[in-house]
Parts: sequence; structure tokens; C-alpha cells
Amino acid sequence: MSSEVRLLDALKGQPRTVWITAFAAVIAFMGIGLVDPILLSIATALQATPSQVTLLFSSYLGVQVVAMLFTGACAARFGAKRTLVGGLALIVAATLACALASSITELVSLRAVWGLGNAFFIATALSVIVGAASGGQQGAILLYEAALGIGLSTGPLLGAALGSLSWRGPFAGTAVLMAIALVLAAALLPGDAHAKREPVRLLDPLRALRHRGLLRTSVGSALYTAGFFTVLAWAPFVLQFSAVQVGLVFFAWGLCVAVAGVLLAPRLAARLGERRATVLAVLANAALLALMLVPDKPVLVVAVILSGVVSGLLNTLFTGAAMSISPAPRAVASGGYNFLRWLGGAAAATLVGHLAEWFGWTHAPFLVGALLCLLAGGLLALGADEPDTKEVPVEAAIVGEEL
Repeated sequence: MSSEVRLLDALKGQPRTVWITAFAAVIAFMGIGLVDPILLSIATALQATPSQVTLLFSSYLGVQVVAMLFTGACAARFGAKRTLVGGLALIVAATLACALASSITELVSLRAVWGLGNAFFIATALSVIVGAASGGQQGAILLYEAALGIGLSTGPLLGAALGSLSWRGPFAGTAVLMAIALVLAAALLPGDAHAKREPVRLLDPLRALRHRGLLRTSVGSALYTAGFFTVLAWAPFVLQFSAVQVGLVFFAWGLCVAVAGVLLAPRLAARLGERRATVLAVLANAALLALMLVPDKPVLVVAVILSGVVSGLLNTLFTGAAMSISPAPRAVASGGYNFLRWLGGAAAATLVGHLAEWFGWTHAPFLVGALLCLLAGGLLALGADEPDTKEVPVEAAIVGEEL
């Protein structure tokens, strides 16, 4: 049965708990690309440099990465609903405050609070959907991945539409949508009183990285994710497009991420094996980043959109490889893997503006991103002696997308 048919089947007859959580997940994932179309507007309005503005990504991701090490223990202690609702409340407060910010320092700090709330919400959203969905776990996972894809693709659109009025608009709009999700979740999601809670120790995710194969895959993913956020955080400054134009470019990019992650990655892994497919895809990403060095805006637009296809493949393939290679429980291995993976993204978002300044060349971050992806490909190729699998387990593939 095709992935398209399974997804359509998964949409039928789901309880309201699933739809409420999936709706909130879409809004949460919007936050990753929401600020892309308004980066230039924020820089102008708040008199900030490009390196200061890209801190909007790094503060959001950096806090989220560290917080993900704590969210499993919090959910085990307080229950999934309390953790999820608490995360939503933090996001509502942070996004509303972002809309009222008066300086870039204030905005960057509030994005960090947003990242903290996002970590608590998204860390538990998947388990809520899987636990409540009808039709089995596989359909529930496809619903979650669909929410991921919709959020990544519509975030730039929302940012463009509201950002064309004011840079404050996307933050205010997100606050309203998240407030709706918060009220629905608090009122309608089942309580935690009878939920079974598995004990999770705080440092278990880091202990899982002692496994050589998982560590290699996680570091490789961190290098790729640095390239991913180089495109996301820096391309708007090179393109110098309007908010609407940037939003449309990254809408097409996000759509490619979603389609490739859901439909293409499992087929590629089944044909080539997870590791081989991952190596080829990360090398293709290096080639696209190198293409972005061409000083021609139409070429850059095409390369950015095509990088969405490769990113969709890698988001699924890297996670599938990490989960299949580690003997640790899936949730624990995923925690350690995601910590390193998104740490790479936070570091890249912090450094891209400085790289352009240090090299005196606007396109320099793309060159560094390409070299990091080449390094990732070489690192993964060193694991040729490790067992390979022929397909990505759907549930494993999406556990790593909890950020």
C-alpha cells in the first residue's frame, strides 16, 4: 500500500485528542521558519546587524536543544498533558511578548523562552498522538509527520503575509493561534491521572551516545543540520527579497521537505539501505550549497528550493539510521541524537553572519556549509562495517523529528 493511501486512511475516524494535538503541532513547527521572511524587516526596524538577527534562530534552537534533555524526565514526573499544556502556555507568553519587543536583545531573549516552551510541547506531542490515535501506531506517526510538513511549509507563508504589514505581525498571529491550541488542549485533552509513566533518568540520552555508531551518526547529522540552518538563516540576506517573495521561496522549500520526508525517503532507503542513501543525500546537499556560491539570484532560488528535497530525505534518513544502529531504547537514543543534531543547527545560526563578516564575502557561509556536509558524508562512510537496514521504520523515522 502506498504512503499516500496510508496517510489518507490515517486521517479517517481520529478522536478529537489527535486533531487538537496535531493542530498545535502544526503551529509549533511554524515557529522554525516563521521569522525567515521578516529578517530584513527586523534588522531595519531594530537597527540590528545580520549577525544579531540570526541569533533569533540560535537562541530558539539552543535553549530548545538543552531543554530536550529535561523534557522526558518532566513528562515522566508530571504527565504528558501537564507538560504539553505548560509548553503551550510558555509559547503563547513568549510570542505575544515578541510582538511587543523594542530591541533586538529583547527579541532574542524572548525567542529563547519560545524555544523552551517548544521543547516541552513537542517532546510530548508525538506520544499523545500515538496513544490516542485509532488505526494503529503507523497511521498516527504519518499524521505527526504531516503536521511537521504543514508547519514547516506554512510558517514562511504566515511570516510573509503578516510580515508585509509589520514585522510584529507574525509573532502576534502565532500568539493567537497558539492561544487557541492552549485552550483546546487544556479543556479537551484527557488528564494524566491514569497514564502509565516510565521512569527516565536525566542523563540517559547522553549516556546513549557512548555507542560508537550512534555517536558517529549524531555528529554527522549535526554537521548536516548546520548546513540546513545556513540556508534557512542566511539565504534571505543574500536574496534581499521582500517578505512575500522570501515567504514564497521558503514555502516551496518547506513543501519539498514535507513531500520528500514522507514519500521519497522510505523508498530510497528500501532501495539503497539507510546509510548509503544518507551518504548520497548529504553529498547532494553539499553540491547544492556549493551551487549557492554562484552570484545569481535565480540560481540561488532554485538551489534553495531543491535543498528542501534533500533536507526532507535527510531528516528521515538520519533519524532512521540513528534509531536502527543503537541498542538503547528508542526514546533515549532519540534524545541523545537530537541533542547533537540540533546543537549543530544552533551553532550554525549563530555563526553564519560572523562568517560573512570574517571572510568579507556574502556567500562564505554557503561554502562552509558545503564543507561541513562533505565532512558528514565522509564520517558516515567510515561506518561501512556497521550493519545496514533496508528501510526506515516509520515510528523511528519520526521520533527524531520531535524538535
